[in-house]
Amino acid sequence: MIRYRRPKQDDPVIYGLIEKELVPHSHLSSKEIDKIRRDLPGRMKHGVTLVAASNYDSDPLAFIHFMIHGELLYIDMIAVDRNHQHKRYGKSLMAKAENFAASRGCSRSKVLVDAGNTHAHLFYSKLGYRTVRFVAQTQCYEMEKSLVNLRLLP
Repeated sequence: MIRYRRPKQDDPVIYGLIEKELVPHSHLSSKEIDKIRRDLPGRMKHGVTLVAASNYDSDPLAFIHFMIHGELLYIDMIAVDRNHQHKRYGKSLMAKAENFAASRGCSRSKVLVDAGNTHAHLFYSKLGYRTVRFVAQTQCYEMEKSLVNLRLLP
């Protein structure tokens, strides 16, 4: 099931997923990663965070955090616990975020993918995202997808 984040229950698990599934792929320095860790609580207050869990009361197995800027959906972070990958949690979270954004007038979606994260790059490609450019400063690929013809889920 997918539900909205409950900060007190979910944030420790979400922070753990970030450490295990996202940080190892980052090309940022340890100093920059430490700053991101300190900024996470404030960052999570902006945008929307959805979690995938086995039931309403259970801890997250995956999460997505996204923001809407005008007509742009920006996927800030998404992570699936490695023991629960390949079970469609990531795909379901992406579909919910894209539908949420499309229903609010977004026409495109953007995500940055760390250069070394080939698994994530392939994941987004399969969802219809295309690589727009490489951002050398952050060692990330910028990927985009049109949401114009997106069929909204019920």
